[in-house]
Amino acid sequence: MNLSEVQPIAAIATTPISAKTLQKIYQNGITLWVPESIGDIGGAKVYTDSLKTHVAELWKTHRGLIFGLATGAVVRLIAPLLQHKSCDPAVVVVDETGKFVISLCSGHQGGADKLTQAIARLLNATPILTGTASTLGLPAVDILGNPFGWQKGVGNWTEVSAAVARNEPVQVIQEAGSTLWQSTASFQKSSLTLETTPNTPAIYITPHPCQCLTPHIPSIHWHPRVLWLGIGCERGTSRELIKSAITQVCQEYQFAEQAIAGIATIDLKADEVGLVELCRDCNFPLRTFSADVLRSVTVPNPSKIVDAEVGTPSVAEAAALCAAKAQNLLVAKQIFRAAEFQGAVTVAIAQAEQEYTGRAGRLLLVGIGPGQLDQITPAAQAAIASADAVIGYSLYIDLVAPLLQPHQIIEALPITQERQRAQRAISLAQWGLTVAVISSGDIGIYGMAGLVLEELLLQGWDGKTPNVEVFPGITAMQAAAARLGAPLMHDFCAISLSDLLTPWEVIEKRLHAAAQADFVTALYNPRSQTRIQQLTSAIEIFLQYRHPQTPVAVVRSAYRQDEQITLTTLEKVLDVPVDMLTTVLIGNQSTRTQGDWMITPRGYNAVLP
Repeated sequence: MNLSEVQPIAAIATTPISAKTLQKIYQNGITLWVPESIGDIGGAKVYTDSLKTHVAELWKTHRGLIFGLATGAVVRLIAPLLQHKSCDPAVVVVDETGKFVISLCSGHQGGADKLTQAIARLLNATPILTGTASTLGLPAVDILGNPFGWQKGVGNWTEVSAAVARNEPVQVIQEAGSTLWQSTASFQKSSLTLETTPNTPAIYITPHPCQCLTPHIPSIHWHPRVLWLGIGCERGTSRELIKSAITQVCQEYQFAEQAIAGIATIDLKADEVGLVELCRDCNFPLRTFSADVLRSVTVPNPSKIVDAEVGTPSVAEAAALCAAKAQNLLVAKQIFRAAEFQGAVTVAIAQAEQEYTGRAGRLLLVGIGPGQLDQITPAAQAAIASADAVIGYSLYIDLVAPLLQPHQIIEALPITQERQRAQRAISLAQWGLTVAVISSGDIGIYGMAGLVLEELLLQGWDGKTPNVEVFPGITAMQAAAARLGAPLMHDFCAISLSDLLTPWEVIEKRLHAAAQADFVTALYNPRSQTRIQQLTSAIEIFLQYRHPQTPVAVVRSAYRQDEQITLTTLEKVLDVPVDMLTTVLIGNQSTRTQGDWMITPRGYNAVLP
């Protein structure tokens, strides 16, 4: 989980031991509070009121509270403060020694379950989740649309959630918005059905207002933000008139205002006070288009008067179509005036195929090392587990399967489709999702990080949006070296023998340079089913500069179940089976072997008196 999703977060410790435990997490955007009585705790703030008073104040201003107290004490502290799961902050309890992290309150809507999992990974602790959706891997229908920016409508959320938990049939009527959630493991495991099932609870995903509120049949409504409102108005038109016009159009044509994606207009209106205020108050994006762009759009109701005024025969209709990237309008322009309000406003509506999420997307580029969970950093594990979507080669997806969450969108693409993986990840992040792209080893060394960043640059990336974070992993040569002892103790280099992206002539120059300079050398991608000669050529080059008895290690699938390690020499290495899962380590003139170990002296003994 990105901890910023529930910030501000406060952690409260009342003993030196719990304060020491929570110190390990406070730098992750978390403020640590302690009482005066336990003395100076580095990085912590001190509260002087009673704990009860202090917690009551934090409750008003924070979205997440982490307690280093006994669970019973926390329950008594927060009981008078609890109102409803839709507004209560996430409450998490950590035992004094940091062995267990408990999601106590607001697990779904407040984000306590995800916060618990994130903290548990930071502390290497056991997360304790008790909600049905979390424990059984079922969809949490009250947060189902959050990744996509859907807005909640009316409905009996408790009853529908209970029906899902009881594994009773619940029908889904989806008329708009992304269907990616239907590919998740939680959906596949649940009793949700896309077929019409009369007299069963229902989930409506629609731009329209409530459709079925029969008392004995519970239903809920999610509204994807797919409606773009094209607005044209006279200069000085009041915010109240614009808002009234939007409400009237939505009511007349049966659209939910929660399904509004944003407002679109001509760039001359970018500073129109009424529009700007409305967008600010309603959290709508304001998209503007030039007269030339709007003029190029075919609309049903062009106006010569408007054309003479602003240089295009249509503002509202053309802007709605441009913003929605649609061909047809749902609502042609409607003109509104009111005696009590200044100005006049024109409204048109078009529906986008893809909803507006209102979220800032993130790309998490994650190195998973050899793939064993205990070889993946806690930060990398948390990044994978917190993402809305995880993208990678199918083998890598299988390796991190224990970290994957039932609600996540998982997309495994073949090994030859690296560019497609990068482009897909960027597309989802630009849309607003948090996307983890995974690579074995270190993602920045012969991994996906460079390709993703290159693709971003080609698309005009400003270096800020979407936000990119890189999580390092143990490289193949590091994993191999750890299995061998200390072959990389002196200067070393890595060279890929794959000439799919690098001309062989360039690779040959690098091989000559490394061999002549006596670098310990790791050869990546040494041989595939179609590339046979490259490794032979590389060894021939090294034999020009190094003794035939130079130690060489051939390591396949380090730290995995099918791990194979062979110690040999430069003159015999070609007798050892090698494939794309293999790393070849060629020692320098000082490298030695002893039993199963390979050591390259650093030179300390040479300088000892």
